[in-house]
Amino acid sequence: MANDTASIHGFHAHVYFDEATADQARALCEAARDRFGVEMGRMHLKPVGPHPRWSCQLAFGPTVFGDIMPWLALNRNGLIVFAHAETGDDLTDHTEYAIWMGGMLELDLTALS
Repeated sequence: MANDTASIHGFHAHVYFDEATADQARALCEAARDRFGVEMGRMHLKPVGPHPRWSCQLAFGPTVFGDIMPWLALNRNGLIVFAHAETGDDLTDHTEYAIWMGGMLELDLTALS
């Protein structure tokens, strides 16, 4: 049985970067914010939460998903992007409801268990 998409109240896209790609990641996140009106989080210069690399979070609602995800796919220029649904179940959101662009990394799920 399929889950009801009404349980999705938002999405997060995490743009991963390192020292060499920090400016590229900032430009991508700022462009997404300006173009789609999404919420841009801080540029984390260390791994935060389950994320194994430096990252910046983009938060957006379901109505923007169909516009921003293809745009990120075409404009990430080699950066890894990890996106997931927001349903209130953090562990499932970061595992079963995960979408990866550019490769998959191992998340530290201990904080979500």
